[in-house]
Amino acid sequence: MKRKWLIAFFALILALGACGDDGGSEDTGGDGETTTTAGEGGGGEDMDVTLRIFAGNVGAELQATEEVAQAFMDENPGITVEVVSTPDFVEDRLGVYLQLFEAQSSEGDVFQIDVIWPGDLAEHFIDLSDMTDSDGRTGSEIAADHFPAIVENNTVDGSLVAIPWFTDAGLLYYRTDLLEKYDLDPPETWDELEAAAQTIQEGERAEGNEDFWGYVWQGNAYEGLTCDALEWVASAGGGSIIEPDGTITINNDAAISIVDQAASWVGTISPPGVTGHGEEDARGIWQAGNAAFMRNWPYAYSLGNADDSVIAGMFDVSPLPGVTPGQSAATLGGWQLAVSAYSEHPEEAAKLAFYMASEAEQKRRAVEYSLNPTIESLYSDADVLEAAPFFGSLFDVFTNAVARPSTVTAPNYSDVSSLFFNSVHNVLTGNSDAEEAFLELELDLVDQTGFETGSP
Repeated sequence: MKRKWLIAFFALILALGACGDDGGSEDTGGDGETTTTAGEGGGGEDMDVTLRIFAGNVGAELQATEEVAQAFMDENPGITVEVVSTPDFVEDRLGVYLQLFEAQSSEGDVFQIDVIWPGDLAEHFIDLSDMTDSDGRTGSEIAADHFPAIVENNTVDGSLVAIPWFTDAGLLYYRTDLLEKYDLDPPETWDELEAAAQTIQEGERAEGNEDFWGYVWQGNAYEGLTCDALEWVASAGGGSIIEPDGTITINNDAAISIVDQAASWVGTISPPGVTGHGEEDARGIWQAGNAAFMRNWPYAYSLGNADDSVIAGMFDVSPLPGVTPGQSAATLGGWQLAVSAYSEHPEEAAKLAFYMASEAEQKRRAVEYSLNPTIESLYSDADVLEAAPFFGSLFDVFTNAVARPSTVTAPNYSDVSSLFFNSVHNVLTGNSDAEEAFLELELDLVDQTGFETGSP
């Protein structure tokens, strides 16, 4: 993120007013980021607590957060909740957070944090274990309803630093109408994906759509590329960059081969500009009807089926391909809710976080926005499965997703990931081949972590 933008955004946060009118209000800051007061919840001028939640802005995330903020205020008329929109790219969002944390600012109360951040940011959050929701349940009791692996991820040195909000795993989106048109099956291997993408791309361009591409994904130098590339490497049997025991394994033949293969997609079945694309860039091309396949997160499902989508009802999802059939790998994603250690209202902020992560709210978000619950019982809920059938059919994908090495490298994961995605990006842009890039990456990771090298 440009420093000028970051300073402007931080200044905006520090200057925010307390509340808006009954209909909600927006303050617009640098680069179009906004703070929204969802309403006054019926408390009028007698309100004495204002909470700010820093929320995501990818897809419909911001809208979904504003809706639950309003619902919380309706039930808690003494509290105003302001929703602060944050940058799409997680590195930029982390930069905003760190500005606040380093200043020990009380301007943020609840923070939407990535699944990879608890270990790095734990010192800035309170322990939710003994905090209570509006019904008197403790954080420890509430956490027992959620996927144990995510709760474990969010527990640092015995402290529950975040409550799970929604989970994620990478998926392959494909156009069912085009696969039928060209008599193709959903691909199970990367070679099959290449062949199918090329066939459909050539056919659609021959019929006049020169903007059509075979495959879109996330190729910019950011955390999204770490997710995509980890899927390539893991699906090739190339390990997970750094293994849970601290062994650095990225420099191996399988990883080198698949990343070189991915580089060959740029400018052939994928746009030359894919090396600058994030999630929303890929979705924009896909939802405009200009791609046969897309790698993205579950949130794109409901948006693709929206009334104004030209591809509504014409696509489905499946596990991502592997080097061989059945060797699919999906990177574990997802977001948590944490309460700032610098909040002036930690008890109220914890109640807000627990409310937002409740079963009822997770069900609403799953039905309306295809955001994956972290409560297992919702994966058999009839309403959820009607809205997002793949939650049931791809349940194993979500529960067996590949974790990034954030725990073993904490509190230095951000640096490790940056080394990895920049190395891969150099291969994708043709500045290096994977053999050279991963040899250098291995040396850099040894210097960064002090870990030893080995085989996956």
